[in-house]
Formats: sequence, structure tokens, C-alpha cells
Amino acid sequence: MPLVASDDALAPILDLARDLAEGAGAIQRERYETDLRIDTKSASIDLVTEVDRACEKLIVEGIEAARPDDAILAEEGHGEDHDAPFRWIIDPLDGTTNFAHGFPRFCVSIGIERRAAQGDYERAIGIVYDPLLDERFEAVQGDGAWLRDRRLAVSPETEWGRALVATGFAYDVHRSEDDNLESFRNVVKSARGIRRDGSAALDLCYVAAGRVDAYWELKLHPWDVAAGYLILEEAGGRVTDFVGGPPDRSGREVASSNGALHAALLERIVRTP
Repeated sequence: MPLVASDDALAPILDLARDLAEGAGAIQRERYETDLRIDTKSASIDLVTEVDRACEKLIVEGIEAARPDDAILAEEGHGEDHDAPFRWIIDPLDGTTNFAHGFPRFCVSIGIERRAAQGDYERAIGIVYDPLLDERFEAVQGDGAWLRDRRLAVSPETEWGRALVATGFAYDVHRSEDDNLESFRNVVKSARGIRRDGSAALDLCYVAAGRVDAYWELKLHPWDVAAGYLILEEAGGRVTDFVGGPPDRSGREVASSNGALHAALLERIVRTP
């Protein structure tokens, strides 16, 4: 059976997030491999299309109509982050460069945080939807992680030499020496294989599903990781910064694994400013 939220307060929010993720995914399917207007943002390799904006508009308007008191933090600038009982963190199209090139690895990512008694936000719901494969990864805090009606669990792999590992590169890789190229060399020379698919949200979900054993990246953003962190943790995985500390909510340092391989991953990833 599919995921059911045990917390009655989260159940309608989960349903809304599912509907909005699949609605945005439908836009992506319809526009995939069609003519697109492509603009750049922070760098020539940091792309945005009208599909990003249309997906964000659909999601933001849906939240505002159903839950006007919730806060919204979205990649393309809609909504605002303010004091609210719930905060939605949205990447309307994670993997825009892939989408723009017709490379079939992209998704919708929606993370929802709840304000805790002490005033901090804590992860509550994560939805990552791949519209081409029609795969909806999701998690609710305390209720596990699921792919449709299958409960997810990280891989049992304990040998680094048999690990399949994923990574990505920051948009400033052309101009900054603070990158993960040395780490890439360390991993590719020691693990079974390495993949660079171009969607951080899907990479985290693939660790959760046991499809890859570990994933690391630098200089991401909250909307890249908010949903994936929860999905991975609820699947039994581990996510930290590069020295094993609490995961960086901003996404500046992401080290994730099935847990058994975490120490081996941290040994091999370094920053070289």
C-alpha cells in the first residue's frame, strides 16, 4: 500500500504536495523535447526555461490557494520565507540543463518543513517526482520513505570497492577552484563506478532506493535537498556535511550514503579552495 501519514495534520498536506508535484510533472512531460526559450542565471551553464517558471507558478498558486498561511521558498523567486507553521521549499524543475538538452533526468522536488515548539523548522514531508518514469518518491517524518507502494531501503553494501557513487558539479565550476574534482578522482579510482546525472534531488532518492550507494556534491541550495534529505533519512541512509557533522540545510556540502559506507565516502571527498 502507498504511504499514509500517521499524523492527521500532515495527511492533507501530503495529498496537496502529491497533486502539485504531479501537475508540474505533467507540464514537463508535455514540453519535453519541444522548442524552449532558454535563459541563463548565475553562469552560462545555469539555465532557466519557461517550463521552470510555469511549474513554479502552478505549485505556488496551488499552495497559496489551499494554505495561504504557509511560507514558500522557491527557486525561481516566487513566494517568500516568513514566520509560518509550515514552510514549502520548492525546486519546480530540478535538472533544467538536462531538460533543455532533452536528457531524460529531471524532476519536481517539494520539501515541507514544520515549525517545531522551539521555533526551528524540521523536515516533515518530501516529494520528488520524475515525470518521465512516473516515479514518485516520498517520505513523511517517522513514516518511512516510499516509491509509490514500495517502501524504500538503502543498499546493504559494506565494501567501498563495490560501491556505485553519484556526484555533480557546481554552476561556478568554470571560474572557481573550490570544486570537487580531486574528490571525483579519489572516488573514480577506488569505487566500482561513478555517475553524474545532473539532478541532486534524484541522486538523493537513488541512494534511498539502493540504486546508488553514496552521493556527494558542493554548492547546492535548500530547494535541491529539502525533499531528498528526508526521503534518504527515512530510508535508513545518512546525510552529513563533509566532516560528518549535521547536514547543511543550505546544501553547501552534501555527503550522503547508505550509512555503512559513510566513513569511506568522507575519507575520499575533500575541498580544494
